[in-house]
Amino acid sequence: MSENLKSGDKVTWNTSQGKTEGKVVKKQTSPTKIKGHEVKASKDNPEYIVESAKTGKRAAHKPDQLHKTSH
Repeated sequence: MSENLKSGDKVTWNTSQGKTEGKVVKKQTSPTKIKGHEVKASKDNPEYIVESAKTGKRAAHKPDQLHKTSH
C-alpha cells in the first residue's frame, strides 16, 4: 500500500502508546539520523519520515507500517 505515499499524505501508524495520526514529510532513500536514531533507508528499502499530528515530532517508518487515511 505504502509505495504510493507522498509528501503531505495523512497516515496512521501504531506506537507503544496506541495508534498515531500524522502526515508524510518525505520519502527517505538514503541513510540519515533522527533524534540520534540511525535510519538505514536506501533506494531499495525506503522509509518515510512522518510527523505526528499530536506532538509534531518526526520519526521514520518502513512503508508497511503506515496506513493512508482519507481525512
